[in-house]
Amino acid sequence: MEKYRFIDTHTHLYDEAFDGDREEAFARIAEAGVTDCIFPGIDMESFARQSRVAEQYAGIVHEAIGLHPTSVGENWKDELDFVKSKLKERNANGSSNRYVAVGEIGIDGYWSKEFIQEQKLVFKEQILLAREYGLPVIVHVRDAIEQVFEVMDELALKDLEGVFHAYSGSYETYCRLKGYGDIKIGIGGVLTYKNAGVAKVIESVPLEDILLETDAPWLTPVPYRGKRNESTYIPIIAQKVAEIKGCSLEQVANVTTSNAKLLFGI
Repeated sequence: MEKYRFIDTHTHLYDEAFDGDREEAFARIAEAGVTDCIFPGIDMESFARQSRVAEQYAGIVHEAIGLHPTSVGENWKDELDFVKSKLKERNANGSSNRYVAVGEIGIDGYWSKEFIQEQKLVFKEQILLAREYGLPVIVHVRDAIEQVFEVMDELALKDLEGVFHAYSGSYETYCRLKGYGDIKIGIGGVLTYKNAGVAKVIESVPLEDILLETDAPWLTPVPYRGKRNESTYIPIIAQKVAEIKGCSLEQVANVTTSNAKLLFGI
């Protein structure tokens, strides 16, 4: 297979799952043609690990900073202040080591609804942070799309830039999201699963609104499902997109890479 350039717009290669062979994993990623990776932030606990790995693979890795909705708990104010301080530290003073997005942010009603109101508040605050720093957002939503719409309606958003990662919504939801601004959808390994609903959705979504991602080490594509995911598998996802869209792998590679570069400024 001819090698094209790809960007994994959502990968957790800093996760402990890669501690045993991270160097080898990055070598495989390069061999697969994946030239850039976006690391989404999660919370204070994972920050040091994320930053350390990002620094080690500077030039390949680009970092985002944000408070993940499942990490919103009793100490959410401290977590939010941490995000604000890190953004100010790196993005307010022209640092070359700037964050490329605010994320992974959003609302998750699947794991727990205990702090759902706090999640909405934190989501709102982080959208405002992204606007303050001129950054796109990386949005996680699970069993909470109506709450997400509530927050975005409250902010009267029309020019939001960002990506809804691991997209699993309908085409109608995608169309509604586009009303809030330049919104992309992140497509990963789930696309390769049998009877994946998102396959039907992206038949109608323009390639210009699609980003490729793995969410490694989770959501591994077929034929590696059940094993650890890694950014090496981005071309598998791209090939599936090409099949569904009836276009070449080269076109998927070129357009999705351009989409990512423009959105994240990399």
